[in-house]
Amino acid sequence: MIDPYTQLLRPLLFRGDPELVHALSLGLAARISSSGLLLEQVRKLYKLPPTERMEQNLWGLPFSHPLGLAAGFDKNGQGIPLWAALGLAFVEIGTVTAQPQPGNPRPRLFRLPRDQAILNSLGFNNWGAQVVAEHLRHQPRSIPLGINLGKSKVTPLEQAAADYLHSWQQLYPWGDYFVINVSSPNTVGLRQLQEKQHLQTLVTALQSHNPQNKPILVKIAPDLSWQQLDQILEVVQDNHLAGIIATNTTLSRDHLTTPGFTHIPGGISGQPLRQRSTQIIRYLYQHSQGQIPIIGVGGINSAQAAWEKLAAGASLLQLYTGLVYHGPALIPRLLHTLHHALHHAQIPHLKYLIGSGIPYETAGESAAIAR
Repeated sequence: MIDPYTQLLRPLLFRGDPELVHALSLGLAARISSSGLLLEQVRKLYKLPPTERMEQNLWGLPFSHPLGLAAGFDKNGQGIPLWAALGLAFVEIGTVTAQPQPGNPRPRLFRLPRDQAILNSLGFNNWGAQVVAEHLRHQPRSIPLGINLGKSKVTPLEQAAADYLHSWQQLYPWGDYFVINVSSPNTVGLRQLQEKQHLQTLVTALQSHNPQNKPILVKIAPDLSWQQLDQILEVVQDNHLAGIIATNTTLSRDHLTTPGFTHIPGGISGQPLRQRSTQIIRYLYQHSQGQIPIIGVGGINSAQAAWEKLAAGASLLQLYTGLVYHGPALIPRLLHTLHHALHHAQIPHLKYLIGSGIPYETAGESAAIAR
């Protein structure tokens, strides 16, 4: 069966500049999102399997299945209705900063096809919190919306808490959950905010202005040591944060096979991140005794990759690079295979897979689970 995206559309799109193609795609997403007729056609085209066995309720929010859109794909929330029509269970927009900013100099977005990866040094290019908030005021949505917050480039580290707080207050009415992004490698000094003292200050500032007790998660880097992860766990547990997103892009260039990118700055997402992000998910789940919800992201381009992260301890998953390489058909394909795999494993509900460590094996077109 011909996949229109991977066999017809992707070869054309991959001839163009990655950032220009992405911007044009978001413009198209915005147009489709404004048309009820087009959205209905999208729903029919990307029909999902039954998802009752994958439903969850986290932080008082309903998730029909574990797949959502990762931050960075739709920074300003231009296509929220379309992402829901494609079958995603939740969307995370951003990273949004207090000040509008253009980001780092171009070129700053690169495809690495041999590695099924993307390298980006975008630098939090976005409309700014006030403009994004006004845009969200007019955006209908039917699924949970997360808003990922970052530090403005011009703001010194010692003023980071006030900078995040400004964005938080502007966007507070529109987010169902919020994410503190302290792990992007593309804003100078940002990763220092993962250190225990800085993160504690930041969390305290937001929690002191949280009258509705909205969920706050922290997004972490894959390049942290186990000791650094322990310190983050302490802050999360001591401050009753809602969860952790593991992980952001990596600075590592190990095992890259696409030539010419070793010395280009930026973070790598996609397949090269898959194993490391899963290791971190497993570590966080085990060392928190499964008490902290984890959103897993990094290299999810197949049902096996999704299963690995769920079995390691992730409750929810986010897609980004996998969508670039495999297109929107990836969403129903993953869910169909996960549904099939749960049935063959005699696992009555997804919640029994999370953190179980049950491995995934593929035999022909069916999924067999070695328990």
